[in-house]
Amino acid sequence: QVQLVESGGGLVQAGGSLRLSCAASGRTNSRYPMGWFRQAPGKEYEFVAIIRWDGGHTNYADSVKGRFTISRDNAKNTVDLQMNSLKPEDTAVYYCAADKTYPNFRWGEYDYKGQGTQVTVSS
Repeated sequence: QVQLVESGGGLVQAGGSLRLSCAASGRTNSRYPMGWFRQAPGKEYEFVAIIRWDGGHTNYADSVKGRFTISRDNAKNTVDLQMNSLKPEDTAVYYCAADKTYPNFRWGEYDYKGQGTQVTVSS
């Protein structure tokens, strides 16, 4: 089992930045690819970014490419999402997730998921 806890969400003005962090505990000696997803009110879960277990490859949704950066520190068992140039449409609950498959863009298929952190971007 792997437990995931997100942090770093909050309220920010459009154009601002936030850095989300996901701390993993439990069976973290198995190096999982890690993803970030988000869910806006009334919408389905949306893929945001994913990083391979060794950090050597990443994928991003087109909507965040060039603005968001995913990174990981396996020594600390953390995965971060640096979000720059935020837009009101980025407002959502952000979740990190772990899965054995890379790349996996489908929220429903992830083995482990966090509880989420709220990001609100005001215009």
